Amino acid sequence: MLPTGERRARLRRWRAVKDKISKYGISFAGISVVLAFATIFVYLFSEVGPLFSSASVEQKTSYQSPVAQPLHSSIERYGEVGLTVSSDAKLQFFNAETGELKQQVQLALPAGASVTSFAKADPRTGTLILGLSNGQALIAKHEYLLSYPNDKRQVNPKVSYPLGEAPLQVDAQGQALVAIAIQEKDENRMLSAYTADGRLVLSNMVAETAFLTGETTVVRTDYTLPDAPKSASKILIDNTFQNLFVADKAGHIHYYAINNPQEARLVQSVNAVSSGAQITAMEFLVGTVSLVVGSSTGELSQWFLVRDQHNNFDLKQIRDFEQHPGAITQIDAEYSRKGFMAIDDKGHLGIHYGTSARTLFLEAFDHGLTARQIAISPINTNFLMLDDQGQMHKFELENAHPDVSYTALWNEVWYEGRDEGKYIWQASAGSDEFEAKMSMVPLAIGTLKAAFFAMLFATPLAIMSAIYVAYFMTPVLRGKVKPTIEIMAALPTVILGFLAGLWLAPFVEEYLSAVFAILLLMPFMMLAAAYLWRYMPESIRNRFGLGWEAAFLVPVIILFGYLAVSASPMIDNTFFDGSLRQWFTDNGINYDQRNALIVGIAMGFAVIPNIFSIAEDAIFNVPRHLTQGSLALGATPWQTMVGVVLPTASPGVFAAVMVGFGRAVGETMIVLMATGNSPVVNFNIFEGMRTLSANIAVELPETAVGSTHFRVLFLAALVLFVFTFVFNTLAEVIRQRLRQRFSNL
Repeated sequence: MLPTGERRARLRRWRAVKDKISKYGISFAGISVVLAFATIFVYLFSEVGPLFSSASVEQKTSYQSPVAQPLHSSIERYGEVGLTVSSDAKLQFFNAETGELKQQVQLALPAGASVTSFAKADPRTGTLILGLSNGQALIAKHEYLLSYPNDKRQVNPKVSYPLGEAPLQVDAQGQALVAIAIQEKDENRMLSAYTADGRLVLSNMVAETAFLTGETTVVRTDYTLPDAPKSASKILIDNTFQNLFVADKAGHIHYYAINNPQEARLVQSVNAVSSGAQITAMEFLVGTVSLVVGSSTGELSQWFLVRDQHNNFDLKQIRDFEQHPGAITQIDAEYSRKGFMAIDDKGHLGIHYGTSARTLFLEAFDHGLTARQIAISPINTNFLMLDDQGQMHKFELENAHPDVSYTALWNEVWYEGRDEGKYIWQASAGSDEFEAKMSMVPLAIGTLKAAFFAMLFATPLAIMSAIYVAYFMTPVLRGKVKPTIEIMAALPTVILGFLAGLWLAPFVEEYLSAVFAILLLMPFMMLAAAYLWRYMPESIRNRFGLGWEAAFLVPVIILFGYLAVSASPMIDNTFFDGSLRQWFTDNGINYDQRNALIVGIAMGFAVIPNIFSIAEDAIFNVPRHLTQGSLALGATPWQTMVGVVLPTASPGVFAAVMVGFGRAVGETMIVLMATGNSPVVNFNIFEGMRTLSANIAVELPETAVGSTHFRVLFLAALVLFVFTFVFNTLAEVIRQRLRQRFSNL
């Protein structure tokens, strides 16, 4: 009985309501997905954006300097107390906010002598040295002690004399010390000076502690270095006491090897500036490996020692920085990073960073100020500037992430101690002296490498299995095989990674030749088994229905695998002198136990169920009239599969491969446990890798929130997100085109 008109109207209204609910519900869900993606992008960009911001400088206070023309200025880490060293050998400690003098210390300057040179050791030591006109030197060490009277922090300067208050005789001939240098490490000190009569002297002071009494004595040895330059404006000694550098007034740097002072020698003299220019400033970066050289034309360059093909050190220019408009008058290095500040005689301040080759700030001071001296704080948050009118200015500095740039992330970077530029990921180090190495290239290549070998293993197996199961296999067997493979997707990847790292990797290493024998010969064994099946007695073949032939291969595969493993020692002894792994090593092919081969197999097992399930559904759901029409026209089942079924199902098969690839790219636990997690840059199947996802999982919990390392890890997440988003978008475009192309079959 047909419904009444009123009921039909009610049903139409209810259907309209459901249509609207579906319409707006689906629209809301789609918009929510888009908003979720947009939110992820916005959040990642908000974390990554500060990495590429420039430095900012803001003036806070100004006051008259305690000394109009000091030899040196500095400021302690809290920005509360400043220091100036005057030409009459006085140390003035003053309030860095107001200029009020807090303490003044007079060094023991001999009567009739004057200060002719000044130098400091590694700024973290606080050691200063003043060279005198009589060949002597004054050495002092300043530090800052904290006290909390009435629960209020108070910074108290302290001056000590590591070698005594009395002047130290540096030159036995009493000549004026035109240039001087000192370096200190572990109570040992080395100083060098260039005298007015053109000699280069060296003093090595080693602290020795008596075993029985515990008393410490300083043993001093003096040397005169050969081949002294005709002039000297700056001397630097590294903190290993092995290398000494002298800048002369003609623009040359002279490098001396002083690891054995008795046999000290001039190794190299290089022209460090352009033709006609002079070296006007030279300083070490933290760690005393890199030299930063400033010239009278405003050039700034970084130099360090590099081993040549004969394993000898060679002083080389590594990189240039943005040129200043005027002659460089001072360079002040940061205490804990490879950055530095530079000022020129035209009133410009430059903030530069060595590893990233960035110039983060290069502007003139406000109000036409011309800087005479600068002093950056140990924590890089503020600095003092003394102008040419004797006014001291305190500035706040914001420069959180100078060590990141496009060059540092994606190009080869020439790091200290390396013989060439390389892609390296080593985000942390044992001390501030070593620069963080945060190249994204090893991680990106490791991600592609892991995904490539996983797909190389999984794609043929998954797609061929899908073809056979969907088209050739009997329905009864298909009903058992398909769910079994799909259940594999439920295996936790941490279990797969655990098995791959602890069982599969040692097994493959021990039976490496068997693995290759199986990979190379298994297809031929399967073809041979199929060929022999044709000649089996018909009575036996009839016991298996059509589509059950694959069951016959199971014992064949198991038997051949067993035979290959059993024959592995014989193969090694016969063809590879006892060990295929050692044979690889002898022929220059590195083999790590946890490598890309292991990852390919383990991750392949994780990816196969996804590819198989989608591809099998796409092939199985090809309309039956297409296959029946092809078979009716005389095509064989295989011709029908190749010419009709696969083209029709190709969008689904392609989508299956893309889903599998996305799964492989984002995999974390398997690559973390089965690769060794080494950030190498190669596609050697026998070496490991580090992927973007595994790197984030390992390092993010240990980073300080907001640090450069923290934000670079978010950049890695952004790179991974953008990569998968773009790749999947392109895959969807290709899938739609395939669908349109084969929709008319």
